[in-house]
Amino acid sequence: MGRLVPAVTRALDILELFLDGDGTLSAPDIVRKLQLPRTTVHELVTTLAARSYIVQVPGQPGRYRLGVRPYQLGSRYAEQLDLAAEGQQVARSVAETCDETVHVAILEGTDVIYIAKVDSTHAVRMVSAAGRRLPAHCTSVGKMLLASLPEPELTSRIPDDAELVAMTPNSITDPAALREVLAEIRQNGIAVESRESNPDVSCVAAPVRDRTGQVVAALSISVPMIRWSDERRAELEQLAAKGAVELSERLGHRSVA
Repeated sequence: MGRLVPAVTRALDILELFLDGDGTLSAPDIVRKLQLPRTTVHELVTTLAARSYIVQVPGQPGRYRLGVRPYQLGSRYAEQLDLAAEGQQVARSVAETCDETVHVAILEGTDVIYIAKVDSTHAVRMVSAAGRRLPAHCTSVGKMLLASLPEPELTSRIPDDAELVAMTPNSITDPAALREVLAEIRQNGIAVESRESNPDVSCVAAPVRDRTGQVVAALSISVPMIRWSDERRAELEQLAAKGAVELSERLGHRSVA
């Protein structure tokens, strides 16, 4: 691995400062936050401004905000993203941690489509495949995605008189009952499925967001009932949430601390 270039590192440190607060900074702010010499900061700020990475804030002399160049770079990065490919990588990392089956899915109509999947190495595991389609209300990923819809859109997809198919005796078939569950999911930020699509499997799921903050997918961990417990559920909820955050960050989303 090559040597890091101090000047480039400092320039990048300056740019990353603009991610916090109101997005504007003065040279004295940068000096204070990074503990750099004033001359060094002046030279770096001048260079970044000359290359349109930062610009002066109109009407506020001496204050800067991000310029057009970071936006152009970010847009090009976003164009190259592949949700399925990124999801497969994150799913593999999560599966290696918990040794359970991990899925990433998107919503299409009232169904979910699995776009990425990594299997558990256990002999007893969930059998599924990328590309498989299931009713959203029967799955943890589907309920997570439905819970993320604006109310008018949710109603248009699942009206009050909708007939919801049952995949197992535990499947939710009443739209009113489904809405109660979705309200809990919005509050908790985690969706749980208890043998609703498979009588021998339970799942947990967390939301995946794009750079605009919109939920575009969900990541789930599926566990056979022989390995399911309240303690295991709590552990997997945290792991699913962590994996979903990682995938969201790969898609350009920045979590607010």
